[in-house]
Formats: sequence, C-alpha cells, structure tokens
Amino acid sequence: MNALLRTPLYDLHQALGARMVGFAGYAMPVQFAGVMAEHRHCRAAAALFDVSHMGQIILGGRGAAQGLEALVPVDVAGLEPGRQRYGFFTNDAGGIEDDLMIANRGDHLLLVVNAARKAADLALLEGAMAGVEAVTDRALLALQGPGAEAALAALVPDAAAMRFMDVAVLDWDGVALWISRSGYTGEDGYEISVPEGRAEAFARALLAQPGVLPAGLGARDSLRLEAGLCLYGQDIDEATSPAEAGLGWAIQKVRRLGGVREGGFPGDARIMAEVAQGPARRRVGLLPQGRAPMRAGVALFAAQDAAEPVGQITSGGFGPTLDRPVAMGYLPVQQATPGTTVWGDLRGKRLPLQVAPLPFHSPSYRK
Repeated sequence: MNALLRTPLYDLHQALGARMVGFAGYAMPVQFAGVMAEHRHCRAAAALFDVSHMGQIILGGRGAAQGLEALVPVDVAGLEPGRQRYGFFTNDAGGIEDDLMIANRGDHLLLVVNAARKAADLALLEGAMAGVEAVTDRALLALQGPGAEAALAALVPDAAAMRFMDVAVLDWDGVALWISRSGYTGEDGYEISVPEGRAEAFARALLAQPGVLPAGLGARDSLRLEAGLCLYGQDIDEATSPAEAGLGWAIQKVRRLGGVREGGFPGDARIMAEVAQGPARRRVGLLPQGRAPMRAGVALFAAQDAAEPVGQITSGGFGPTLDRPVAMGYLPVQQATPGTTVWGDLRGKRLPLQVAPLPFHSPSYRK
C-alpha cells in the first residue's frame, strides 16, 4: 500500500475504518461497513464515495469543441453551457479507448476520465489540440442516493435547483465547488470537485448530514452493475464498438450518417454503419438461474452441450437490490433476445442464465 498514490481523503478513510485496496495505482477504500450494507444504504438514503482517482481535464480556447469532436463521436459543439453529456474516445478500428463525461462550462470544457486511462487520454488530447490542462489539485466526491439532494442543499442551497446533467460552480464556505448532477449508481446524486486542501472538511460536512454514510468501491461496482452501466476495461475496451456495447444512444444525430457533422472521428465508418444497421454481437443483461454469481470471464454457450462458446460475461456479481445474481456480457444477436437461455461454464459445470433487458434497476435521475 505504501507504493500506491493517495487521494486527499486517504486519512479520512483510515479514520473511518475503511478496508483499503489498490485500484488504478491508488490506495482506495473498497468498503467501510460492508458492501451489501453500503449498496442498500445508497439506494435508500445517501452514500458518499471518493472518486478522486479519476482524471479531471480542462480544454480551453475557442476551438476546444471542434478539436474534441475529432476524437469523440459526440455532439460537443451543440452542448449548451451549464450542461454535461457522456462520450467516449474511439480508435481507428471503431473500438472505445475510454469513456468520459464532457461538461460545457462556458469558456472551457471540463472532462472527467477514468483513472486507469487518464495519462493516455491526456497525451491523446495534448497531441490533438492546444489549451489542454490536467487538474491535479482537486479531489472528486460522488454523493449518491435519494437523500443526496437534501444533504448537499443543506450546505449548498442552490444545488437543489440543478437537474440531471446540469453543471455549475457553487460556493461552500468560500470554496468554489465544481458540481454536476450525475453519477455512476443509477440513483440521483452529484459529483463534486473540491480543492484538495478543503476536501476532508467538505467530506466531513456531508457525512454530518442526516442519512449520509461513506461507501467504497465494492458498492460502487454493484450499484453500477444493477444500473447496467459499463466499466471500462471490462464491459468496454479498445476492441468494443459503441453499437456492440449498446451505447449508440450517446452518438447524436448530427454525428451519424446524414448528420450535418457526420463522422470525422476515429473509426467513423464502422461506428456509423453499426449504429445504422446493427452490430453482430451485443451487450446484454444476464440473470443466472440460481444463487451462484457468475463473474467476469465466464464463457457463455448457446446450448448446455455446445462445444464452442458464443460469448462471455464481462461483469457479474450479486445484486443486493434484486436479491439475486446479475451479470452483463456479450452474445451474438441470435442469442441476444430477452428471455433466451444460454449456459455459463462455472468451474467446469454448465449452468443456465436468462438474457434480460438492461438496466436491472431503473434509474431515478432528477430530470
């Protein structure tokens, strides 16, 4: 653990009794009271997550939107000030190099990228445009759950007026908070960037609010799995196209075939064709027919006695909200219809799973 980087909240995690693990080069809390309890508390009240390991990058200058559109198949130029949207960097083969959030903050864009990819993303951006600045002096917190609005509004009243995917700079005790109403749990909530020197004080102020408890990476993972959200490096990677991953909705019409700014991003020919015509395989929800979870890497077969696998689970575990195992993975379109039975090889034994619609848990965003 001594060789790992520490977030500005490391000492607070230690004081709260967190179990720490290495993740993306950082010492991070995997749990406090327990994954199941933290998961259920987030669904019922409010959970506070440290996501300071994520990358925050500013893109300045008048050409920032156009420069970014050369790297992502997303309508950045049409993004209104004070709003944010989901996107992904693509490669020449049509795969996903990383997924990210893009916020229009008026005179610049703010990106939030995955921890394991932030150095590569920064290099990609710096090679493509000027005005790229890595933010290295701010922590990032995620306050998630139906009680998130009341908890944050007690400290920052104007946060209550924000809607899903709004972004704003609001004051707390003389500190400029960069706030988005978004998250990675399927619940209403906020992601809050705070100067690192005030991060612990702000986190403690949130934890002092009724119903707010700390939560770790374990609950964050089970929450996002129930919400059908992708984890980069598992559910999406450089070989996975947006259409295969079920992310075609994030490519606006202006960037698709026939749009006023169609293409012009890496892998555009494959990506636009698959969005229009459909891919050969798809990410699907999977419900193991039993109590045994099936995790990433489990091979999937079209029949119990089939010799060759047709797909693979990319994320899986126990869904506390559903009180049953859940998983996601990829299957050919012939096997991807909800209700289809496929078979997973679990420790040499073939067990059935049913293809199911995503998400498993309907989101409760404040729109």
